[in-house]
Amino acid sequence: MKKQGSFLKTLMVCLALLPTASVPAEKLSIGQSAPQFELKTQDGNSVNLVDRKEKGWTVLYFYPKAGTPGCTTQACAYRDRINLIRNQNAEVYGISTDEVKDLQAFHQQHHLNFTLLSDASGNVTEAYGVKMPVVNFAKRWTFIIDSNLVVRYIDDDVDPVLDAKKVAEEIAKLKAGN
Repeated sequence: MKKQGSFLKTLMVCLALLPTASVPAEKLSIGQSAPQFELKTQDGNSVNLVDRKEKGWTVLYFYPKAGTPGCTTQACAYRDRINLIRNQNAEVYGISTDEVKDLQAFHQQHHLNFTLLSDASGNVTEAYGVKMPVVNFAKRWTFIIDSNLVVRYIDDDVDPVLDAKKVAEEIAKLKAGN
């Protein structure tokens, strides 16, 4: 009975604090500077967004959890269409709140040919306004960033099957000035 009372007390405190839990970052808009970050890759190396400046387009696709059906479908679609994107002078980075070791296993299992980034703290996910409330997972959103690190395209209704194809098409439109 004492354990049950302790559990209920803890639950009540957590529920009372819920309204003060971290407030999601303001939603990014097209034309804004992309929030800067440095994250670890699936291999434990560091990637800093600022290093992409003047090196072509950058695609950041956020996904909830490596190894889940939708996230696997999306990653494999990027793997299979990576040349369509790279032929447009763009590089792809998949970002989730998974740990590096989990991303490494996911990357190897599906023979991915682009970089996965670990945002285990959820800080970057929050800075991009895609962190799910209460849990430390990203929503499935895609951002296209130009060589000046300005957000040029945002998709907040991503279809995992079609995302890579859509990104390739959108970069072509953006490059053409449409």
